Amino acid sequence: MSTTEYEAVPAVAGEATSRAGTVVMKFGGTSVGDPQKLKDVAARIVAAHGEGTRVVAVLSAMGDTTDELVRLAYEISPRPEPRELDMLISVGERISCALAAMAIHDLGDEAISLTGSQAGIVTDTVHGKAKIVDVRARRIHEALDQNKVVLVAGFQGVSTDLDITTLGRGGSDTTAVALAAALAASHCEIYTDVAGVFSADPRMVPNARKLHAVSYDEMLELSASGAKVLQLRSVEVARNYGVKLHVRSTFSDGDGTWVTEEDERMLEKAIISGVAHTFDEAVYRVQSVDRADLFAALADAGVNVDTIIQTGDEIVFSAPLGDGGDAESALDRASADCDRIDGLAKVSLIGAGMKSHPGIAARTFATLRDIGVEARFIVTSPIKISFFVERADAERTVLALHEAFELASAGSEREH
Repeated sequence: MSTTEYEAVPAVAGEATSRAGTVVMKFGGTSVGDPQKLKDVAARIVAAHGEGTRVVAVLSAMGDTTDELVRLAYEISPRPEPRELDMLISVGERISCALAAMAIHDLGDEAISLTGSQAGIVTDTVHGKAKIVDVRARRIHEALDQNKVVLVAGFQGVSTDLDITTLGRGGSDTTAVALAAALAASHCEIYTDVAGVFSADPRMVPNARKLHAVSYDEMLELSASGAKVLQLRSVEVARNYGVKLHVRSTFSDGDGTWVTEEDERMLEKAIISGVAHTFDEAVYRVQSVDRADLFAALADAGVNVDTIIQTGDEIVFSAPLGDGGDAESALDRASADCDRIDGLAKVSLIGAGMKSHPGIAARTFATLRDIGVEARFIVTSPIKISFFVERADAERTVLALHEAFELASAGSEREH
């Protein structure tokens, strides 16, 4: 059994205090997709503030704003300079925050919008994939002490070299969780266009159930395995600082999914939390290269390697399709004999109950045998079984595993 390792998050120094009643609310791009949705978000924020809560709201860019800005950049230049690309695409979140602040003022409340740098989000110097290294929240505290709502532009910060940086796809989640840690918030609410975390992708599995609770480790594995509801890095920060997450819908008042410390009541209800899948990884088979040299080259290129298997002299690893160009350049520099395998999907079965219930692997592979699907490049951890299948087999694999482990039953919802 291998254990999935996650990179340590540098200390969030911040200015965490014991001030009670602070909540961080994060709203994704679909939640603020047009002026009316922004007004609705403003009303939700004002309602929370009216209950006596100190509110910090982190907003994403409206709808497809970031994608449109990236498209514009590539119309201007075939290889946009990374620093200038970050300067460009960071404006979407600022627009959302400024407009939301206007709407909040019109509702009779006080609000201030801050860029990531004004909010004290300090990052490393990697453009496009920056990581938060510190949160200096003095200005946020001052505004909260003046009974203002604080709106922070997500997805961005300022580097230790004083340049604007962005945190990568889904980076507003990480902004929100890092702020919740630095402000000692009671919890962090992640508002999105889905009702919470489900036992599988509802678009593929119509009877997938919303989970009432999952543990940090389960959510890490789900995010790493293709679940899009939370950015992986944000879950790492939440686990490391004990920030409770509440994933819920912007468009309803229903209770969502809590992401928190593992609880015995979680395990009593369901052994398996969910089945995740992704079409966004390529698999590489590499020979004639030293392991240390190979992974050093990939790390230097900023490639996020996932699955790693070695048998004899052959090394197999997977990496995001979006990192394909960087991965192949790194392999060339390492003089590796490489074969790239496309057309695969990764399917993962995840659940903290695996640790204490034998027979999960047996049922998994019996299910695959029954539907005539071959699993390739199998990797396990104490709470996950992952493997690759042909892309055309992905949907029926997910459906069969969801049924085999009875994830549509009421018991799969779990408690915490």
